[in-house]
Amino acid sequence: MKTVKRFVVIGFLLLAGCQRQKTLPVFYPVPDFSLTERSNRTVKLQDFEGKVWVADFIFTSCAGMCPAMSEKMQKLQQTLPSEIQLVSFSVDPERDTPEVLASYAERYKADPNRWLFLTGPKDAMRNLSLEGFKLALDETQGTQIEPITHSSRFVLVDKAGRIRGYYGSEDEEAMTRLAEDVRRLL
Repeated sequence: MKTVKRFVVIGFLLLAGCQRQKTLPVFYPVPDFSLTERSNRTVKLQDFEGKVWVADFIFTSCAGMCPAMSEKMQKLQQTLPSEIQLVSFSVDPERDTPEVLASYAERYKADPNRWLFLTGPKDAMRNLSLEGFKLALDETQGTQIEPITHSSRFVLVDKAGRIRGYYGSEDEEAMTRLAEDVRRLL
C-alpha cells in the first residue's frame, strides 16, 4: 500500500510540474493495432503517424454515458482544428459491427474522414483499452443500462503515437483543458 501511495504522490508531483511548465506529460506509447472501421476498411496505428488524435471507448447499445461521450466528441469535431483526428473504439465488438457503427456515426454526424469508429476481435479491444490505453473495462459487473463498465475518459495522443493526457468527459474544465492541450501539440 505504501508503494502505491508513493507512486501516486510521485505521479502527482510530476504532473503538477508539467502543468507549471506548460508542457504535457508523456504517459505511454499506444500499442500497435489493426482494426476495422465502420466503412469496413482496415485502420492501423501507423495510419495516425504525424497526427494528433483524441480517442474514447464506447459501445452503441449503451443507454448510460456513451451517448453523452459521443455528443462531446461531436462537439470536439465542430470546435477543434480540422487536422485533429477523432477515434471511437468499441468495447462491444460482438454487437458493434461496422454496419452498426456506421448507423451510430450517422446519428452523431461523424465526418467519415475525421471521426473513425473502430472495432475488432473482443480480446484485441479489451487489451487495447486495459493494457494499451490503461483504461478500465469490465464486462461482468455492469447494469441493465450499462452492461459494460468502461472508462468515460478521452485520451489525447500526439503525432508520435504517445498518450499525452486523460480527460474526464463529464468535466467541462477537463474538456476545455483537452482543447487547449490539442492546440499545444499542434
